[in-house]
Amino acid sequence: QFAHFFLPQNATVEPQSSCGKSNTSHPVLVLGFGAGHSLSLHFSESADKYQVKELVFHYNLSDATLFHNATTGEGKTVSHKTTIQAYMGTKYRCISPTQVNMKNVNITFSNVTLEAYLINGTLSKNKTECAEDMVSTTAVVPTTPKQTTSQVPTTSPAPTALPPSPAVGKYNVTGPNGTCVLAYMGLQLNITYLKKDEKVGLDLLNFIPHNTTSFGTCNNTSAFLNLTFEKTRVIFHFALNASSEKFFLQGVTVSTTLPSEAKVPKFEASNNSMSELRATVGNSYKCSAEENLQVTDKALVNVFNVQIQVFKIDGDKFGAVEECQLDENNMLIPIIVGAALAGLVLIVLIAYLIGRKRSHAGYQTI
Repeated sequence: QFAHFFLPQNATVEPQSSCGKSNTSHPVLVLGFGAGHSLSLHFSESADKYQVKELVFHYNLSDATLFHNATTGEGKTVSHKTTIQAYMGTKYRCISPTQVNMKNVNITFSNVTLEAYLINGTLSKNKTECAEDMVSTTAVVPTTPKQTTSQVPTTSPAPTALPPSPAVGKYNVTGPNGTCVLAYMGLQLNITYLKKDEKVGLDLLNFIPHNTTSFGTCNNTSAFLNLTFEKTRVIFHFALNASSEKFFLQGVTVSTTLPSEAKVPKFEASNNSMSELRATVGNSYKCSAEENLQVTDKALVNVFNVQIQVFKIDGDKFGAVEECQLDENNMLIPIIVGAALAGLVLIVLIAYLIGRKRSHAGYQTI
């Protein structure tokens, strides 16, 4: 069988993370999640570059929520070298999917921004793009001109500034009892698609608030916020957990028209089993960091500087703020490990064999 899951947004920076010590050890970032699972990025430097020298993934087969009917409950650890590298003094940026193949495990990164050996504790303005992005992506948002730094040889691709973050818009939904959804956020759609020449393309679209129309519906237990910009529509479905008295984002539906080079021009995707943007009813959820809402393996909805409240709203004002985990982690990562990691989407595919005929059944290679 296959276990297919994502690195959750509530993954935590583990105490094993370290900035390293000069000449004796290098930085390592350890992200823990679930029932004893962890993903470790081991950094190293050479000349004018730094790299993720090794990726280590530890998983616990006794976690029945991920590994249904597994015949063994032991922990497994796999590792592999990666091609993730960037020039010193720049951040590494790769929107395109990048796969690392290990024994019985495939890990795919996409929409990644990271940097190690930071100079002043914050991400550099300049970036080193991965080869996949420079060859195969088609962005539909304006970008700033490429800038070079003295640390980057002129014979190599120069780092560029990231596409601008989307402007923050104000959206609301009014129900029978007044305002039931109040949202401030910048919205960006990230679609990976197949081109007519069989190459992979990227459609990156920023919603422009004054050109975006919004409407929705709500009742006592659910609410819908429908946002349309040009030929693109995103529908947010919020739900109420009555027992915990919390609201959360349960589903996202996306529909858009891709560039003319796309093999299939119309794109639609939905995910109705989410649990994001969660806060207590009467309070507002707030996150300054970019959040990546995974719709499918080909569709991301990125939200920026979001503040949202659903159901119990006093007039047109937000209630008490509940900060997101990402904001807390973004403050800790540069200090603890000297590496900033944001916008990471991880897909882990693990093949495991449920023993029926053979008593020694275990995991097999994909």
